[in-house]
Amino acid sequence: MSSPNYTPRSNTRTLGVSAALVMAVMVVVAVVVEQRADDEPARQVVATTSTSTTAPKVLLPRITRNLAEGVEGEDVRNLQVRLAELKFAPGPIDGIYGRATVQAVWAFEKLVLQVPRDDATGVVTPEMWDVLRGDVQILPRRQADTPRHAEVYLPEQVIVTFLAGRPTLISHMSSGDGKPWCEEVVIDPGEAGNDSPEQIEKGEQLKVGVCGESITPAGIFTFYRRSTGTRETKLGTLYNPVYFNAGIAVHGAILVPLKPASHGCIRIPMSVATLFPSMVQFRDRIYVFDGIKEPEEYGSPLPPADRPDPNYTTVPTTTVPPTTTLPVATSLPTPTTAQPTTSVPTATTLP
Repeated sequence: MSSPNYTPRSNTRTLGVSAALVMAVMVVVAVVVEQRADDEPARQVVATTSTSTTAPKVLLPRITRNLAEGVEGEDVRNLQVRLAELKFAPGPIDGIYGRATVQAVWAFEKLVLQVPRDDATGVVTPEMWDVLRGDVQILPRRQADTPRHAEVYLPEQVIVTFLAGRPTLISHMSSGDGKPWCEEVVIDPGEAGNDSPEQIEKGEQLKVGVCGESITPAGIFTFYRRSTGTRETKLGTLYNPVYFNAGIAVHGAILVPLKPASHGCIRIPMSVATLFPSMVQFRDRIYVFDGIKEPEEYGSPLPPADRPDPNYTTVPTTTVPPTTTLPVATSLPTPTTAQPTTSVPTATTLP
């Protein structure tokens, strides 16, 4: 994927604070809440070990069918309203069960219902809806020293942003798969590996062979840089990346499967990536939990260093000559290969 022309940006640029789409969703939520029935008991679910005694809100009506990708209706719209209310980013509130709604339900299944990540279905049953429409509380696992912070839960593959202890965005995600890799990569000017003053002034992409390990380190970090739009880096194609650990960023991606699949970054759906940068700011904390030890026990470890691919130099020598010489060979009247020497005379005498 190609990327737009690079405009140098300050590494200390403060992240944005507002997202018009979020405000639009909140307006729709306010309109639909009045449809709820007030004669049903609430079920309280808290997504951490903390407890809450918040009074239940008026409930949305029950559903009588399973809701899955592709179905439409008022019950789907109610589902989207409730997901948005809980900050699960279901996409447009249009009554159509699309991919963004599926991914929001995945996040709910994994975080609230504690469904193993590989077993998430993206299907809302009447029983699951009773939980979802009840008194669900998403509480942070840490009280950060910044007003906003993010928490990444690697076992569940879910990321949450908080403001003053309340969630502002909850998303399905995909982190590093832990595997070694060697690939030819394209690096935009200004990104690591193509960021010398001379390279930035030249403004050209760099194509190189790189090897690395697909690890997302657990620990405590801070957001320190962002870019807008699509960027090509050593770790792949990143959309709206917000960096927090060397080249590791939270970024949008087209492929965000249920299992870890990245080279170390936190992939989030493209629709969520339009919102995420406005939820965090420069120097906000991000806690990465791996389910083994607490983030504080790790500190702020850097990811494994990448290295040049030792075999990469053989790739261009075998692939480039055919692409550059074949067109010349067909256009030159003088034969240059050994085999055609017997056929060239006939080719020249035919006319």
